[in-house]
Amino acid sequence: MPFIRAEHLAQTFKRITLLNHRALLSLVLLIITVCPKLWSQHQNDVVATLDGPTNQIRIRQHFTYVNHSNRGLSTLYFNDWNHAYSNKNTALAKRFAEEFNRSLHLAKDRERGKTTIRTIVDQNYAGLDWKREGNKDVIAVTLNEVLKPGESIQLFFTYTIKLPTAKFTGYGHTDSRGFNLKDWYFTPAVYDGEWKLYDNKNLDDIYTDVSDTRVNFTYPDGLFLASNYRMSNVSVFPGGQHVQLYGTKRKSCELILTIDDRFTKHVAENLTITTDIESNKYEEIPQGISIIKIADFLNENLGPYPHDNLLVSEFDYNKSPLYGISQLPSFIRPYEEQFQFEMKFLKTAIRNYLKESLYLDPRKERWVNDAIGYYLMIKYVEEHYPDQKLAGKLSKIWGIKNFHFAQMDFNDQYALFSMLSARKNIDQALTTSNDSLIKFNQKIANGYKAGLGMSYLSAYLGEKKIDSTVLDFYKNYKLKQKVTALDFRKTIEKYSNKDVDWFFNEYVGTDKKIDYKIKKIEKTEDSISFVLKNKRGTNVPISVFGLENDSVVSHYWFTGIDSTKTFTIPRQGEDRLVLNYDQNIPEFNQRDNWKTLNGFFSSNKKLKFQFFKDTENPYFNQVFYVPIANFNLYDGITPGLRLYNKTFLERPFQYDISPTYSFLERTLVGKASFRYRKYHKKTGLYVTNYSFSASTSHFQENSRFSTLTPAVSFGWRPNDLLSNRRQSLLLRYRSVFRSIDDNLVGELDTDPDYGVMNVRFTDVDNNILNYSSWFIDAQHSSEFTKLAFELEYRKLFQSNRQLNLRFYAGKFLRNKTASDFFSFALDRPTDYMFDLAYLGRSESSGLYSQQVIIAEGGFKSKLENPFANDWIATTNASTNIWRWVEAYGDIGFLKNKGENARFVYDSGIRLNLVTDYFELYFPVYSNRGWEIAEDDYGQRIRFVVTISPRTLIGLFTRKWF
Repeated sequence: MPFIRAEHLAQTFKRITLLNHRALLSLVLLIITVCPKLWSQHQNDVVATLDGPTNQIRIRQHFTYVNHSNRGLSTLYFNDWNHAYSNKNTALAKRFAEEFNRSLHLAKDRERGKTTIRTIVDQNYAGLDWKREGNKDVIAVTLNEVLKPGESIQLFFTYTIKLPTAKFTGYGHTDSRGFNLKDWYFTPAVYDGEWKLYDNKNLDDIYTDVSDTRVNFTYPDGLFLASNYRMSNVSVFPGGQHVQLYGTKRKSCELILTIDDRFTKHVAENLTITTDIESNKYEEIPQGISIIKIADFLNENLGPYPHDNLLVSEFDYNKSPLYGISQLPSFIRPYEEQFQFEMKFLKTAIRNYLKESLYLDPRKERWVNDAIGYYLMIKYVEEHYPDQKLAGKLSKIWGIKNFHFAQMDFNDQYALFSMLSARKNIDQALTTSNDSLIKFNQKIANGYKAGLGMSYLSAYLGEKKIDSTVLDFYKNYKLKQKVTALDFRKTIEKYSNKDVDWFFNEYVGTDKKIDYKIKKIEKTEDSISFVLKNKRGTNVPISVFGLENDSVVSHYWFTGIDSTKTFTIPRQGEDRLVLNYDQNIPEFNQRDNWKTLNGFFSSNKKLKFQFFKDTENPYFNQVFYVPIANFNLYDGITPGLRLYNKTFLERPFQYDISPTYSFLERTLVGKASFRYRKYHKKTGLYVTNYSFSASTSHFQENSRFSTLTPAVSFGWRPNDLLSNRRQSLLLRYRSVFRSIDDNLVGELDTDPDYGVMNVRFTDVDNNILNYSSWFIDAQHSSEFTKLAFELEYRKLFQSNRQLNLRFYAGKFLRNKTASDFFSFALDRPTDYMFDLAYLGRSESSGLYSQQVIIAEGGFKSKLENPFANDWIATTNASTNIWRWVEAYGDIGFLKNKGENARFVYDSGIRLNLVTDYFELYFPVYSNRGWEIAEDDYGQRIRFVVTISPRTLIGLFTRKWF
C-alpha cells in the first residue's frame, strides 16, 4: 500500500510514538491482569514475525478469554486452520479428494503448512495441557481451574506456523513471493451451549468469536501490505518492516502482501475502501467514481459500515467470482467495461461488507448473508442497468440475437442457474450445512436461490417492506455475537402484513419444487374464471398476469392452493393469462405457464427450429440443430445434422436424432435416441430412465449393422450427496441386424441377425483416492446364456504410490454357437452388443487394431487363441514407477469346451497420461516371450483414446455435480 516515506525527523517522531504505544500496551496489560472482570469482550494481542525465506511466522499471542456463557468451562477450543494443510488425512485433504483434486494428497512436505506449538500457559505462567481433537483443525486447551460465567482468563500462546503454498486454496505463500494470510493465528471457537468446532474445508466459513484485536506484525522489506484491519505506526528498519493493526469486535485479521504497490484507498462519505480490483480498459478516474457509487449504494441499502476499512481484493473476488459469461477471457467478454468492473467490485464488496459485520454461523446459516447479498446485486442492476442483457453486447449480433438466451435480462441468470441444479435433482435446501452442499450448489445455485427468494418476497410483499427489513436487520444486528436466522425471520415478519411462514418452511427449509399451471379457463363479458393446479404440492404464493398484445394489463397474487383451486378476476381486455410472467418465482417448469383466451387452436405453441442449444423459451416448441461429424474406419468422416430438444436445463423427455452421410459407403448412417427420465427422491432410488435407441453404421466394406434397443434403468445414490457412489440396474434388449457384402458371406460364421436380452447391476464409487466399481452382467439369447463379473479397485497410498487392480470372470451357462463371435476375449472383444467405441472394430492388423478397450480379459498383448467359449478368469494390475509411468501385469485362465484350461500372462509399461481417457501400453514379456525384442514391436504397442466430446467434458465437470 502506498505510504509517505518521511525524512529522518519524521522517523524520529514515529519511534517516539511507537514507544508511547508500547507503554500504553503495558498499561493495558496491567489493567487486564489486575482487573480481568472489567473486560466484556475477548482481548487478543498478537506479535508475529514473518520470515520470508522459510515461509514461517513466529507468533506470541496473549489472549484474554471472557466466559460469556452461563456455564463453567474447563476446556477452551481455538481454531487452527493453518494446520489443515499438514497431512493427507485432514478434512481439507478429504474434501479435495471428493472434488477429484489430488494436489494436497500428492504434495511434498515443503509445500504443506503446519502449526508447531511451543508453549501454552495461563496468567500464572502455569503450563496448560492441550491436544488436537483427532485430526481436526482445532486445539483443546484444558484449564487448571473451571472458568466461571462472567469471568476471564489470560492465555499465552507461543507457536510457529509454516505457511502452505498458495496453489492449494490461494492462502499461503505465492509463486510471486507474496503472501495471502487468512485464519492464520489462533481464534476462539464459538460456544453457545455447545462448541462449534468446524474444520477447514476450503469453504471460507470459519466460525469464531469476535474480539478486540491488535496485531504487531513484522515482515520482510520489499513487500507491500493491505489488510481489512486499521493500520498505524508503519515503520521501516534495515531488512524489514513493522506495522500495527487494530480491529474492534472483529474476526480474524486478513493480510495480503505483494511485491508491487497495487492497492489504493478510496474514501467515500461513510466508508474507506482499500482495493486492487481494476480493469485495464476502464480508466482510473471512472473506476474511482464507480467505487464511490457502490459505496453510497451499500450505505443507503444496508447502513453505515461499522469498521474503519473495507478490504475489497482481486484475491477475494477470485475465491467467489461472477460465474458464467463473466469468466470468459477478457478479450471476448460481452459486457461494457464499466458494468463489468462494477459487478465484479460490487459482489466482492457486498460479500466482505456482510461477512465483516453480521456474525451468523457461516456454515449452518450462510443463506441469510446470501439472501441479502444477492438481493442487493439484483437491486443494483435493476436501478442502474435496467436494460442490461445476460449476453451483453452479443445480444445485438446477427445470428445470436434471435436466441432466447440473448433476450434474457442479466438478472434472469439467478433463476437459470438455480434451476439448473433443480432439474438435475441435486438441489438442496438453503438450510443445508455449507459443508454438505455439492460444489455447484455451494458455489452458485444456493446463493442464487437465496437472492431470488428475497426478490420473490419483495414482489409479494412490496419492495419497500423488504428494503426496510434489510436496513433494520443490519442496523440492529451488526457486530452482535451469535446472531441467528431466527432473528432475520423475526425482522421480515415485523415488516410483513401477510403470512410469510411459507417462505421459511417451504422455500428456505426444504428442497421442494414450485410448479403451477393454469388448467382451465372460462370467460364472460366481464369476468374470467380459471383453475390453478399446484403440480408439486408446494403451497407458496403464485402470481398471475393478464396480457393484451404482450402488454401487462392486470396482475394478481393467489395463495392457499394445496392441489387445485378456482379463481375469478374481472376482465380487462386480457387475451392471455401467464403465471410468473416476471420470473421472480423459481418455478420448476414454465413451459405450461400460459393460457390463451382465444380458443384451443390459438393456444398451440409454434414450432421453432434454432441453430445450436439455447435456454428454454416457454412460448415455443424448440427444435435445435447443429452440424456434426463422426468417424470410423469403414464410413470415414461422416458429416450430418443433429436434431434434438435438449436445452441448457434438463427436461424429462429428450430426443436426439443424428442422420449422417458416409462418403466411403455413399449412404446414410447415424443414430437416434428417445428418453424419458423420471426423478424420484434425492437419495435411495432417485431416478428411472426409459429409453429407445437405434443406430446404423458399417463394420466392414459394404457391410452394415443396425441396432434397435428398448431399455429401462434405475439409479440409486447414498444419503450423502457429496458421495460419488452410484448404483444402477439396466434392463435392455438389443436387436442387431446385419447386411453382409457378398465377398464376406463365407467369412461370417454366425447368423447375420440376432437379439440379446441383457441385465446388468453396477456399483461405482468414483473416488480419486479409493476408486472401486463392480458389476454383474447376465446375457441371454437363442444361442447362449452367460454370466460375467468384474471388480475394479484403485488405491492411492500415503506414499503416493497407486495400485490398480481389476478382476474379471465369465462363464457360459449355455452355448450353442459354433464360432467365437460371442465368446469371451482376452484382449479385444468382438463387441457383438456394439457398446464399445472402436475406431475400427473389424481390424486384426494395423494401427486401428492396436486400440485397446479394457473390457472382458483386459490383456494388452495379442496372444494366440485369445477366445474362451466355456469360462475365463483374469486379473489385471498396475502400479506407478514414477508419476504417470507404471508397470502393469495381467494373468489369467481361459477354457474352451473339450480342452484343458490355459494359463496366460503378459507384462509391460503403461503411460497413464489421463486414466480411462488417454493411455499407452508397451508390452515387455508375455506367453509370446520377450515382445520388446521382436522386429514388429511397433505393432504391439496398444493405446486407449477417448474422442467423445461428452465424455471429455465430463472429466472437467464431474467435481461440480
